[in-house]
Formats: sequence, C-alpha cells, structure tokens
Amino acid sequence: MAAVTPILDVRNLQTHFFTRAGVVKAVDGVSFSVQPGETLGIVGESGCGKSVTVLSIMRLLPNPPGRIVGGEVLLHNEGQTLDLASLPESEVRNIRGDVISMIFQDPMVSLNPVLTIGYQIAEPLIIHRGMTPSEARRHAIELLEQVGIPAPGDRLNDYPHQFSGGMRQRVMIAIAMACRPKLLIADEPTTALDVTIQAQILDLIVQLNREHGTAVILITHDLGVVAELCKRVVVMYAGRVIETAPAEQLYGLPQHPYTSGLLRSVPMLGPNVKQRLMSIHGMPPDLIDPPDGCKFRPRCTRAADRCVSEPALTAIGSEHSAACWFPGTE
Repeated sequence: MAAVTPILDVRNLQTHFFTRAGVVKAVDGVSFSVQPGETLGIVGESGCGKSVTVLSIMRLLPNPPGRIVGGEVLLHNEGQTLDLASLPESEVRNIRGDVISMIFQDPMVSLNPVLTIGYQIAEPLIIHRGMTPSEARRHAIELLEQVGIPAPGDRLNDYPHQFSGGMRQRVMIAIAMACRPKLLIADEPTTALDVTIQAQILDLIVQLNREHGTAVILITHDLGVVAELCKRVVVMYAGRVIETAPAEQLYGLPQHPYTSGLLRSVPMLGPNVKQRLMSIHGMPPDLIDPPDGCKFRPRCTRAADRCVSEPALTAIGSEHSAACWFPGTE
C-alpha cells in the first residue's frame, strides 16, 4: 500500500526569541507531520512551545524578537511542496486563511473591534476566492448559519463586543472555515468558555473535520478532550517533542515519565475511585539557561547519570516514539 503524503511535514523546526536577557529557545528541533483529514493533538504545560510552534507554521511570530532560525515547514498542496519557513511573506499571505487557517485562543483579541462581523468573514472570500462583496455577504450568512449563530442575516452588521464569548468563537470558526482550508489549527479554542459552550465548540470542529475532511491540529491542556477527539498525540516539553504516539497507545502505555505525570494529574470520576491525585513537582526549566542533558531531568523520578546527555526521540513501536533513556509505563 502506497504511503499517504502528509498535508504538513514539520522538520527540525527551531524558533528563538532574542531578548535583552538572552536567547529563548522556545521551539528547539520540533518535528511532526499531519496526514490529510487527521486530527492531531499537541499537549504540554504552559510555556512548552505549543503555541509558538503553530505561530511559526503560520508565520505570525512578532519579529523582533521572535524568528525561525532553522528547520522546514513543508506544505504539500496540489502537487506542490512549499517550505513555509522560508517562503516570501507575499506568498505566505496567499496560503494563510486559504489552505491553512487558525482559530486563536481569545476571539475578543483576535477579532477586529472596529470592523463588523460580516466584513471580517467576507474578507478572506474576497481575497482568496475573488467573490464580489454581495457574493461574499451571502456566503457569510451561510457560514454563520452553519456554526449555529441565530438570525445570521441580522448579525452581519454587528460588532464583536455585541456577541457572547461562545458566539465570538463561533465567528472565529466561520472565518477560519470560509475558504474550506485543508488544515485547521485550533489553539486552545475553548479557553475561558463554560463547559457547555466548550462541548458545542469542540463538536463543531469535529463536524467540520468529518464533513469536509479538514485536517486539524488541536492545542489544548485538556487531556480528556485529546483522548476524545485526536487520532495521534504529540507531547511537548521545554520546546521539544518528548513523546508521540496514537492516542490509544499514549494513554494506555505512556513511555515518558513526563507523559505519565500529566496523565496522573488528571482527576478521575467515579464512585469507587480511590487513586490519589498526583502532581509533577518542580517547575519547567528556564529556556534561556536550560539544564544540560534531558530537560525534564530535575523533575524526573527516573533520573540517572546517563540523563546528563540529551536523549533523542527514539522509536519504541511502529508508531510510538519517546525521548527518554529509560522509557516505560509506570
């Protein structure tokens, strides 16, 4: 059986922030791929490099101080292979919002407060699809209806502050899906939303994935969401990928002690649950001056002399890899 070409192939991506205090290696040699129609989860503590990785893919880093200093971000689209890391900005603009779209964490910050919702949804349709303003407006109404906004024709002339948090996030999804992208990046799309609205937003993303075959990269702190929605999972720590596997394998047989710690820190529900809720002691490392060797070593229960050298991401099974000298399930 012929191998399927991934829609996105990230190879040894390195993104640094050049500050007065020193160089922050926010993304330090990250590699992963996304298959067409796949849902990939990226998890890890705050500050581990998840958001900087996808902002690097979208070329939305503030420069200065951030800059991609190495690696490739290969986009395979319609028989072409483009390296987004080195592509001129004018060409990246043709891809951003068309082939790849992104849902940001906070829609109130991401949406322009002085432009109507209708204008912001219609803009990518006019730029990328060449629609007239009237055509784009009609399509914007259809998009708002698809994402569950009531009376969509009446809401086009409203501004972001006139919508609730959940409705603003629905508008962000409508903008992201306007041009039917092949890859949708959702960066913690349910942050600051209540539980009911979170479930509705996630159901909407799943529906788009199933109906249109859109590949999804989902960044979240919620391991329960990842278990429910994602086919594969990438675990990041200190700017590196430290474990990757199909979701079922990762949750059933985690190989890296950091992954095991994340899973043990999730509350379990049930009348007979007596397992003590665990935590990972210590703090993530300072990325300006990280420890030698394995970055998780100061917090690791398996740490040994060998850990003073950096372990490579090594295959443990056919689809499971971990960056640990002493992999195993606890």
